[in-house]
Formats: sequence, C-alpha cells, structure tokens
Amino acid sequence: MMPSDDKPQSRRRAYAPDPGATGQPCDRPGCELAGEYRAPKSRAALRDFHWFCLEHVREYNASWDYYKGMSADEIEAEARSDSSWQRPTWPLGQNGQAARMEEAVRAELHAFAFGTRPKKPQSQDTPPELREPLEVFGLTWPVTLDVVKTRYKELAKRHHPDANQGDRGAEETLKTINLAYAALRGKLAATARPEAQAATS
Repeated sequence: MMPSDDKPQSRRRAYAPDPGATGQPCDRPGCELAGEYRAPKSRAALRDFHWFCLEHVREYNASWDYYKGMSADEIEAEARSDSSWQRPTWPLGQNGQAARMEEAVRAELHAFAFGTRPKKPQSQDTPPELREPLEVFGLTWPVTLDVVKTRYKELAKRHHPDANQGDRGAEETLKTINLAYAALRGKLAATARPEAQAATS
C-alpha cells in the first residue's frame, strides 16, 4: 500500500491558547505572562472579555458565578429563559399525546436533578399537571400559594450555586425547582382569581 502524502490533521490540544488572543499581557495586575485565554467580564457583557494567562483564567473561572447578585425571582426568570434557549414557550396540551409528552419531560427533569424517578402522589384529586412539581417540592395536594412560595424560598436558598461552591449539579437542580415553581404558581394563581372575584361580588 502506497503511503499517503496527506498529513494527519493536527488536533488542538487541551488548554491550547485561544487563536483569537490579542497578544496583550495577562489582565491580572502584576502578571507579565501573555493573555492567551479569554473570559467574559460580567453577566451583562458576555462578549466583552478579559484576557488571562492559563493560571489566572483557571482561577477566574473557578470563582465565576453567573447568578451572583441576583434575587431568587431573577434567578427563576433566567433559568426559565435558559431552559427554552431564550425563546418563547407555550404550555403543552393536557390531553392525548401532548399530555403524555409533558409528563415524560417532567419525569426526566426530576430524574436528572434528583437521580430517581418521582413517585406518584397518592391523592386521586391532585391535578395531573401538578403531580411532578409537587413531588419536586415535597408537597401534597391540596396546597396554598403561600405554602408553595415558602417552600420555594427554602429550596432556592439550599440549592443556589453560591451555597454549594458553584456546583454545577446544584445549578441544574435549581433550574428544575424553578420550573416546578412556575407550574405551581401559575396554576394556583389562576385558581385563586375566580375565588377572589366571587368573594367580592
């Protein structure tokens, strides 16, 4: 077999310098090494970069917390937006194949976040669309919006990345908690409105 004249394509090695490096020195004060690795300056400027040497970009990335300084409501809104890739979403139907798909998605989210499949609630009068969110919150039906809000604050505080040394698993768990909270809050708020109108009429 004749040897090929084609040279094997070179692979970019791990931690190779960024090809877009500007040639400037590391942005860490006092460091004279080349700034060959970029890192976003802030959550509001993800395309505006610092340039660091390898040691200092590792240090910077280890302390980076996208959610730092955000309230629980802001984190919830951001997580909901991220879960749909910043695109508008519409609820799946409650009948037929769409409902089965929604239930399957919720089960997968729970399994991903907690490592186990959720158990079915024993109460037969629990709204089907709230079974998974209630399992995530560890609550049973019936439940009030105030109880859900209190439980959400507890879970958000427990699983916030700041409370878990930036653990990625905690961040994913928080996203699941936010999705569950949005489903519960939307349903309970919609249920409470007709009752409030009836009480004032």
